[in-house]
Amino acid sequence: MACFSTKPDTRFEKISNLHPCFSEGANMNKGRIHLPVSPSCNIRCKFCKRSFNLSEQRPGVTGLLLTPEQAAQLVEKALALCPEITVAGIAGPGDTLATPHALETFKLIHKQHPGLINCLSTNGLLLERYARDIWNAGVRTVTVTVNAVDPEILVHICSDIVLDGKHYKGLESARLLIEAQKSGIRKMAALGAVVKINTVLIPNINDDHISEIARTAAELGAAIINIIPLIPQYELAHIKAPGCAELNEARQAAEEFLPVFRHCRHCRADACGIPGRGDLSDLLYGGRQRVQETFSHG
Repeated sequence: MACFSTKPDTRFEKISNLHPCFSEGANMNKGRIHLPVSPSCNIRCKFCKRSFNLSEQRPGVTGLLLTPEQAAQLVEKALALCPEITVAGIAGPGDTLATPHALETFKLIHKQHPGLINCLSTNGLLLERYARDIWNAGVRTVTVTVNAVDPEILVHICSDIVLDGKHYKGLESARLLIEAQKSGIRKMAALGAVVKINTVLIPNINDDHISEIARTAAELGAAIINIIPLIPQYELAHIKAPGCAELNEARQAAEEFLPVFRHCRHCRADACGIPGRGDLSDLLYGGRQRVQETFSHG
C-alpha cells in the first residue's frame, strides 16, 4: 500500500492536463516550445554535456542563443506552426536561474500571451531565492532536477557548484545543493506552482535511492516525478544505461509517493511541437540534422 496518495491534487489537474510534460494525455495532443535563452550553469553534473553549435541536435545543446526579446517574438511563429502549443518553457541550455534571461523572457511572454503556461526547469540551486520573482513572472509549473537527497550519493553525481561567486566541491557542495533544492521546492509549492521532479536513474549510484527522493519530494509539496534513464557520457560514460526492467523498478518505487510521468522524450533545449507527434524545431529554426542525444535539466 502506498504511504502517500498518488492522485494528483485537484488544484493542479487543469494545468497539468494542458502540459505535455506533466500529463500522459497532454503528451499526445498539447504542444510546447522550449526557448534557449539561458547560456550558463552554476553546477557541474557528471552526466551533463552542454554545448553551443550548429551541428549537434540534442538536449543540452542549441545552435543559437536567443535574447528574451527574440524568444518572445519566436513564440508568435511557433503558435502559427502549432496552434496546439499550450506551454512556453525554458530548459537551458544552461540553468534558467544562473542568469536573468529566463525570467525576463517569461515576463514578456506572460504579458503577450497570458493564456500560455510558463514552465521553468532548474537545478534548484537558486530556486528559493527567486521563487517570488518566478511566480510574479507568470510561471506556474516548475521542474527541478533532483538526483539525490543524500550528500554521500549526490557527491558521485554532481562535482561542484558556484554560489554567490564562491566555488564549492565535494560533500560541501552536495549538502548546499540539496538544502537549496528542498527550500526551493517547498517555497514554490507553497506559492501554488505545480512542481515536477526530474531524477536521472544512474545504476550503482542512485538506483536504490529513488524511493527516498520521491518521498522527500512529496513531503516538500512536489506534484509529480519523472525518472529519466542515464545517457552514458562525459564523466559517467563508463556506466551502462539502465534497462527497461531497472527503469520500471525505479518508477514503481517512486510511485509509492508520487505520480510518475512515463512519457518523457528527452527534449532538446529548442524543441517545439507536440512531443508525441514529433518535433517542429526544423521548421521553427531552420533545417538541421539530429546527431546525438544527451540530457539537460528540462
